[in-house]
Amino acid sequence: MRIAVAGATGTVGRHVVAVASERGHDVVGLTRSVGVDLTTGDGLAERLADVDAVIDVANANAQKKEAAEAFFGGVTRSLVAAEREARVGHHAALSIVGIDVVPSGYYAGKRLQEQLLAESDRPWSVLRATQFHEFAEQALGFVAIGPVSLVPRMTSQPIAAREVAEALVALAEHGPSGRVADLGGPEVLPMHELARRVSKARGLGRRVVPVPLPGAAGRGMRDGSLTIEGDPTARRGRTTFAAWLERRPDEAAKEAGAARAD
Repeated sequence: MRIAVAGATGTVGRHVVAVASERGHDVVGLTRSVGVDLTTGDGLAERLADVDAVIDVANANAQKKEAAEAFFGGVTRSLVAAEREARVGHHAALSIVGIDVVPSGYYAGKRLQEQLLAESDRPWSVLRATQFHEFAEQALGFVAIGPVSLVPRMTSQPIAAREVAEALVALAEHGPSGRVADLGGPEVLPMHELARRVSKARGLGRRVVPVPLPGAAGRGMRDGSLTIEGDPTARRGRTTFAAWLERRPDEAAKEAGAARAD
């Protein structure tokens, strides 16, 4: 197959490129470095020539609803329009577990992404996954005051980005499936404890202070709404947080960068 990857250089995108290449697929990156602007559609026509499926893992640090909807809505509309012209047979997108019940601006963007796909005339699939293991280290920088990191109180079920990539490539190989079973990690853990473990293992010297976020969004983050617990149809990953943390960061980066998109 010829698979195009939107967001090919991101946390999951690098793994998607590696996994697809390992399975013998021809991989095409849809990134700014090759002249593609996902929000406007510039450069997409040429890159989608003879592509069988698009895997969309594009992401942006947009926490406000307007910005998140502008990014995910713009990217989805551009991809769908270009896929129609190029006659791409499948659009597989990565989404997030719990976006229907936790009212955050970022999740509003993901909900719009799913809605646009469901309403489009293109064959599509959506996989929702829980937060990646890497989220714990990212959380250390959300609010940093000197050596102190304020980390949201959050009940998490971290999943290996590599396993999410494997599921997405398998989905592209299988064909359009609509929304498939959610994917979560093998264990439920508090985010602030994960952040502390990352800081210790990486020698970062951060003092982690858990902070409960206000409102319905904060409650949803704490009450397990962002996990797959209680969902009998969901699938669980294999790699524990401890196993992921034992690997040196350079080893993980080497694996993710083992293959490159053309």
